[in-house]
Amino acid sequence: MQKQQTNMEQRLNYSFVESLEKLGLSRNEARVYTALLMLGRGTVSKITRLAGLNRTTGYDLLESLVLKNLVRISGKEPKQEYVAESPDKLQKFTETQLEQQEHRVQDAKKLIPQLKSLQPVYDRPQIKFYEGKKGLKEVYEDTLTSTETIRAYAAVDDVHNALPKYFPGYYKRRARKGIPIRAIFPDTEVSRARRREDKAEKRESVLIPFDEYSFSPEINIYDNKIMIASWREELGIIIESKEIADAMKKIYELAWTEAKRLDNKINKSTND
Repeated sequence: MQKQQTNMEQRLNYSFVESLEKLGLSRNEARVYTALLMLGRGTVSKITRLAGLNRTTGYDLLESLVLKNLVRISGKEPKQEYVAESPDKLQKFTETQLEQQEHRVQDAKKLIPQLKSLQPVYDRPQIKFYEGKKGLKEVYEDTLTSTETIRAYAAVDDVHNALPKYFPGYYKRRARKGIPIRAIFPDTEVSRARRREDKAEKRESVLIPFDEYSFSPEINIYDNKIMIASWREELGIIIESKEIADAMKKIYELAWTEAKRLDNKINKSTND
């Protein structure tokens, strides 16, 4: 009997506990649940002995597992026992966890503007610098916080050459977040290929003559921010200023009007 108990404890220590932790249980909850699965049913004393925990802690852990619908109570004191629910219930538990996390994400989105209103308003613009490929990724991740349509000047060839594995995923994540973008691209084959994905990537793009208007750094204007990504210098800059962002947005609208005219001219010459 003692040997059987020792074997069970060894199985408990090295099986499943870590996997259950990854699903959202605490380490001790995972030990208690695993012990109860091995026992089938048992008293608090029996379960905690196998789990290697003290009895007082066991009551709280079992109550927590009951609330998670992974354990149920059978009988009444003094003959009360605990029974492990089918492991099938783990799927429902993880689905509930995901739903709760999504609710927390939505609550955080609503709370962020209110919390920002508590911060002191600085007269001077806030400027942040990011270096290297890691820094360039960081400035792009910040654009995914935008609450409005992003206005962008972008040289797609340089963008894709610099971070070829990053951008396919970035485009999809931006689209999934429902953040639209308007983009002015110098006319290249790569830009045209990107343009064909406009609908799927929630983008409206226009082409401008490459020979006259080619550029490398990308500029994104959104909310109160201007993001600049210099690919050749591997430098990212975020300027946060309502006044400067408003001015840049107005300048962009002027550029957009002319860019659309040039885009129509390019399309006409291509069709001819």
